[in-house]
Amino acid sequence: MSELNMELKIIETEEEYNRAIARIDELFDAKKGSKDAKELDVLVLLVNKYELENFPIDEPDPIEYIKVRMEEMGLKASDLVPYMGNKGNVSRVLNRKRGLSIEMIRNLHKGLGFPLDVLVSEPKLTPA
Repeated sequence: MSELNMELKIIETEEEYNRAIARIDELFDAKKGSKDAKELDVLVLLVNKYELENFPIDEPDPIEYIKVRMEEMGLKASDLVPYMGNKGNVSRVLNRKRGLSIEMIRNLHKGLGFPLDVLVSEPKLTPA
C-alpha cells in the first residue's frame, strides 16, 4: 500500500476534506478495477457527502435561470413576449420588479422546456 493512501473514513473537517481532494487528484487517472481506482471511488463518495452537508446549494433563482437560458438560446427579451403576455411583463420580470405568474410558468415550461422546479422557486425581487 502506498504511503499516500488515505485512511478511508467519513470526512469531518475541512483539513480532511482538502486531503481527500488532493488524493483524488493523485488518483484521477487510476486504471479501472485497480486498487487505486477503488480508493478513488470511495473518496469521491466521501467528498460528495461532505460537500452536500457543508456546502449546500441555494435554490436556483428563476429570473437568473431565464436570463442564462436566454443567452444560451440566443433569445432577446422580445422573444419571451409569447410566454409572458406582453413586453411590460417581460421587462418587469427580467428587472426583478415582479415574479412569474402561474400562466407564465406554464408557458415557459411548455414552450421553452424550462424546468418547473426552477420556475416555481421564489425569485429575488428588487424592492419597489
